[in-house]
Amino acid sequence: MAVNRSRRARAVRKRKRRMDSVEHDLSDAQWSALKAAWGGCAYCGASDRVLQRDCVLALSRGGRYTLDNIAPACGSCNASKCNDEVTSWLRRKRLDEGAFLVRHVEITRDLAQEFGAVPTDGAGP
Repeated sequence: MAVNRSRRARAVRKRKRRMDSVEHDLSDAQWSALKAAWGGCAYCGASDRVLQRDCVLALSRGGRYTLDNIAPACGSCNASKCNDEVTSWLRRKRLDEGAFLVRHVEITRDLAQEFGAVPTDGAGP
């Protein structure tokens, strides 16, 4: 069997290896609660688009799919952010960095209490 050596195929294999190497513990119930709590894209506020799971700390930088590291993002924001650090990306896009960070901490804290999870980003109770 020949291995597909295109850039896209290599990128897909690399992402699969990254995803398989870490433990992701975001449940479907947690994802639904996150979407409801944010009420739209966590970055731009768009509520009329399909939301995607975006890692605040990118997978390539050591992030995981966990309650305290996922934010709902519209496709445009998710693609634009790529694997950038969230605060510098928000500044570059001229979005409200402070409002996002405060809301992220509040939502993470509230949902961690609801689901009995322990936040790992310092957003503890």
